[in-house]
Amino acid sequence: MDTGMESALDWDLARSLLEWQVEMGVDEAIGDAPVNRFEVTPEPSRKVAAHKPGDPPRERVEVDAVDVARIAAEGARSLDALREALATYEHCELRNGARNLVFSDGQPGARVMILGEAPGREEDREGTPFVGPEGALLNKMLAAIGLSRDAEDLRDAVYIANVLPWRPPQNRDPRPEEIAMLQPFLQKHVALARPEVLVLMGNTPCQAVLGKRGILKLRGQWGEAFGLPVLPMAHPASLLGQPESKREAWADLLSLRAKLGSRSAGAPASGTGKAG
Repeated sequence: MDTGMESALDWDLARSLLEWQVEMGVDEAIGDAPVNRFEVTPEPSRKVAAHKPGDPPRERVEVDAVDVARIAAEGARSLDALREALATYEHCELRNGARNLVFSDGQPGARVMILGEAPGREEDREGTPFVGPEGALLNKMLAAIGLSRDAEDLRDAVYIANVLPWRPPQNRDPRPEEIAMLQPFLQKHVALARPEVLVLMGNTPCQAVLGKRGILKLRGQWGEAFGLPVLPMAHPASLLGQPESKREAWADLLSLRAKLGSRSAGAPASGTGKAG
């Protein structure tokens, strides 16, 4: 409409135009800005507070998943209690697609605790860390320096766990937010297991414990975390794909044995054995 005509509108003309619009079925005013009537406006996201299983969800503004994990982990006074706390932790979506909670294997109280990355298909199916070809290779590596997950004597035993207890979809790498979310459980797990030495197998445990990635550069270099000596090593899965890396893995195993001090029962006296 011409601006001059708009300025010339008087009361009678404006009323006539309004009555015409009403007769035509117009029942609402249209704003100056265009509106897409086909656009679906999403409902505001709702976060649910932590609650006991079976309780109805309680709506609240926000939940800090890491803080919930910290409180749950701090309340665990034993490994069994920690496992139960993990089983009832509802804020990690990985649990929804996993078959089993993969908690640990080996002997609690062993001198060596091994941390892997996350369960794979076989681990998820059996509920045990490091099984299948990777587990078989790890067992051979440990046996080469006189250690075993089945040893009754804690001096010769190892304790094994993963950074994440649930399998990520399609075995993808754990995401930083998933690692951070479960970090309190990991720290408590190490504290309750009471190892003397921590072995980090792969990038994910290095990121979770040391805040670093790049296992090819980190491997074999002793560090400290959680108040313990820490040794990064290549994951057995990478050794299966790169057999030439087994020599470096053997050097790391010898370094681990030397760190433990006295020779473990059953370990090769001359250091001439090899890990597969």
